[in-house]
Order: sequence, then structure tokens, then C-alpha cells
Amino acid sequence: MNHKGLLVVVCGPSGVGKGTICREIVGRNENVYVSISATTRKPRKGETDGVHYYYKTEQEFENMIESDELLEWAKYCKNYYGTPKTSIETMLDDGKDVILEIDVQGALQVKRNFPDGILIFILPPSLNELKDRIVGRGTESDDVIHARLLAAKGELKHVNEYDYIIVNDKLHHAVSSLESIITAEKCRLKRNIQTVERMCGDDIPSDW
Repeated sequence: MNHKGLLVVVCGPSGVGKGTICREIVGRNENVYVSISATTRKPRKGETDGVHYYYKTEQEFENMIESDELLEWAKYCKNYYGTPKTSIETMLDDGKDVILEIDVQGALQVKRNFPDGILIFILPPSLNELKDRIVGRGTESDDVIHARLLAAKGELKHVNEYDYIIVNDKLHHAVSSLESIITAEKCRLKRNIQTVERMCGDDIPSDW
């Protein structure tokens, strides 16, 4: 029986290490895929269109909103981010597990639009450590770093909306925690009720 895949929403402040955790999960689990989001943000050095994001103009993105082509979308630090619906639905129907690496606004939209989604918030060990990680990337100006830290404090107010919390102190611990959550969710009765019902309807083996 081909069970429907899990939709796992991974969220947390910019610089907390969401992308690294998701890449590790995909590398270790052949049935887990990271959804590619659309954004109006300019590509960072080394990023490729269609691999890291689908890079759109503001007008292109707004057209996608009007056409209801997005599972969720949000505007964050003056840029749009969103998740195209079609590819997500196809992968889930094929039994593939899909990770959405998105921001708080987008995650709460998914919770409303897709109640079966599993919401996971990645926390830094501290705000000081978060600042060091963002500065260490060397890709943002001081003003942007300050804005991201302010945004992080605001995002923490929504933690009670999530199903799970993972503190990304040691990468391998965070990855193991996420794998354990996925495994546990696959064992939930509501995701296996058809198997139980089918077994209850089976005849007792004739050689008993």
C-alpha cells in the first residue's frame, strides 16, 4: 500500500541552520525531499535558480498569488517567499515526504490550509549565537543583521503554534531529532488506520 507522504514544515529564525539540517536529512533519507520555494530575493553567491529557489520578479510573484498557485506565501524583509502547490501535492500523493523550509508567516498559513502538516520550530542555543552565525555568513549588512535579529525575537512569540521544538546546538543532534519526529509521525494511528481496518477485515488463516 502506498501511504501518502508527510508534509514537514521546518521553521526558525534566519541563520539558525534550517537549510543545513534539511540538506542533512535529505542526504540521509532517500524518500525525503526539500520543496523548492519561489522568492523575489536576489540570489546569494553560489545559489542557482531552480535548485535553491525559483527566483521571480515582484510582478511574477504577485501573478502567482492572484492565480492561487501557492500553498503559502509571505513577505519578509521586503521580499516575497512562497511555496508552489502543484509539485508538493504530486510528491505527497506519490508517498514522498516533503520538507518545507519557510518562515513563520508561511508556516502558519500551511497550518490553516493543510492541517495534517507537521510544524517544527528550530531554535538557536541563544540570540548571541544566532547573531554570530548570521555575521559569520558574511552576506548581510549591519542593518539587515539587526532587522533579522528583531524578526527572530518576534518569531519566538509564535512558538506555541508548533508541534515540535528542536534546539540546533549540535548539528548531528538536531538532524537525529528531526528524523525521530518523522519516524514517530509515520507510526501515528491516524496515518495507519486503513492498514488496521484492512487487517480486521481479513479472514483468519485456514491452517489455524
